[in-house]
This record gives sequence, structure tokens and C-alpha cells, in this order.
Amino acid sequence: MPNTHATENIQSHSQQPQAPPFVPVTRPGWSCIAKSLLAGGIAGGLSRTAVAPLERLKILMQVQGNAQIYKSTWQGLIHMAKTEGIRGMMKGNGANCVRIIPNSAVKFLTYEHISREISEHYRETTGTGQLTPFLRLVSGACAGIIAMSATYPLDMVRGRLTVQEGKTGQYRGIMHAAQVIIREEGPLALYKGWLPSVIGVIPYVGLNFAVYETLKASMLQHYGLRDERDLSVMARLGCGAIAGTFGQTVAYPFDVARRRLQVSGWQGAKQLHASAQGGEAVVYRGMMDCFVKTVREEGFSALFKGLAPNYVKVVPSIAIAFVSYEQIKELLGVEFRISE
Repeated sequence: MPNTHATENIQSHSQQPQAPPFVPVTRPGWSCIAKSLLAGGIAGGLSRTAVAPLERLKILMQVQGNAQIYKSTWQGLIHMAKTEGIRGMMKGNGANCVRIIPNSAVKFLTYEHISREISEHYRETTGTGQLTPFLRLVSGACAGIIAMSATYPLDMVRGRLTVQEGKTGQYRGIMHAAQVIIREEGPLALYKGWLPSVIGVIPYVGLNFAVYETLKASMLQHYGLRDERDLSVMARLGCGAIAGTFGQTVAYPFDVARRRLQVSGWQGAKQLHASAQGGEAVVYRGMMDCFVKTVREEGFSALFKGLAPNYVKVVPSIAIAFVSYEQIKELLGVEFRISE
């Protein structure tokens, strides 16, 4: 007779669930990478153009001194419209798009690459590739630093073009501004304000990605959804708006320092920010000197000048950037998404 007890043991053992084999994450091909870069560039251009007047007003408020020309969001927009028209309200947006399109493309793609590598590492070592909010923040911070550093000279030029007023501006365009800055101030002038930008981009971009991805993951779990594509566009817009508000608030003083360092000593900005002694444009020796002089002469609140229009701007800007990026990638047939 067959050994029934032994047979049952064999069957019982064979029915035990087996651990799934480790399958490495598939790397995207060049076509997928190109489409993701295109999606990121378009998303960046759309998001910034939609809020260009508010972006210019924010920068003007950041660099102005105690003699405030721009006192509030509504008053500032009306003043720009009356003195320079609709075209003036969009001043600097061309340079901003030239900068933000490659910046956004590199930022999104770098975030996906870094987060994917971290996820695969944890899947190999711990068995789960789920990213924590902290790991998302680290991935976003690294992506922000790389993208910002690669395109910083364009940001410097854009800042100068944005600040100059009227038809008698010193710079005629992006290339002319870059040439004049290099000739009069040296090549390193294109990196004025780089340090506070690096410091500020860590919480700003890091929190943007971390909060956005964490909020989406929480909503998926709360509503029992299996895929983030099941989330409505409005839900993702809301996640992006909250993420942008968090990141911008923490990093804002560094953004103010960056703008002031970019126009440090430039006579084209003296109508906004001149020294009390000789009426010349204020000169800063570096980031800490900028912080100290700003707080001493204008008070701690000066580090948050322009925050009101920036809140109005950043909510639609970040939300549009995240959602349009995901939607464009879906239209292009790109398989991987941010949270994958």
C-alpha cells in the first residue's frame, strides 16, 4: 500500500506558496527617454507661460528695497499693465521658457531615474521597492540640483531681463544680455546666486516630488484604487497644488537671495533697490551678506517679499506641470510614470 501519510506531506509541501522570483526593473529605451524629455519640456513651458505675469511680479517684489513700487499682487499687476502693457507683463517669459523647458525635462527624467534605481536597490535588499516620503525627497532634491545647475546661466539672464523696465532697457534679448554680462562682469557673473539656489532647490523640488507622490499614494490607498491613472485630473491637480505650496514656503528666502545676488551691483536695478548713501545699486558680497543686509535694512519679512503673488502663481504652476507631464506621457505612449 502506498504511504498515504508521506504522500499527504509531499502534497502539503508542494501547495505552500512560493516566494516570487526577483525580477529586475526594466530600463527604459532611448525612445522612451526622448518622449519623457519632450513631455517634461512641454509641461514646464505650459506651466510657466500660464503664470508669466505673476512670475515677473514676484521677482520685481523680491528685488525692490524699502521704496516699494509694487505693494500688493493686484496693485502690482495693474501697475505693470498701465506702464508696460500686456507685452511688459510677459517680459522675461521667453528667456524663462528657454530655461525652464530643458530644466523641467532634465528634472522629471532625473527624478524618475534616481527613484527607480533606489527602488530597485531596496527591492534587492529588503524585498520591497516601495519608496518612503524621505527617499522621494532625496530623489527630488538630487534631480532639482542637477537640472538647476545645468541651466543656471539661463536663469541668471532671465532674472536680468525680467527686472529691467520700460523700452530703454540695457538688454535687447537673451543672447545680447549674456554677451553684455560676460563682457562687463565676467563669465562667473552668469552663476551669481548659484549657492542659495542649490540650497533652496533641495527643499523646494524635493518637497514638490515627495509631497505630490505621497499624497497620490495615500489617495490610492484610501479609495482602494489600483493605479494612479484611476485618480481624476482634479485630484492630481490638488496634490500638485499642495506640493507646490509646501516646497515654495520652505525655500522662499533662498529664492529672494538668489534674485538679489543676480542683480547685485547692476545699475539697471537701482530704480528698485538703491543704497541710501549714493543712490547706486546695492552690492552683496555673497549669500550670507545678502541675508544680513536684507534683514538689517528691511526687516525679516523682506525675505518673503513677493510670496503672495508667488502663492497665487505656484498653485496652478506646479499643478499644471505635474499633471500635464503625466498626461503628455500617456498620450505619447510612455510606459513608465513618475511613481513607478
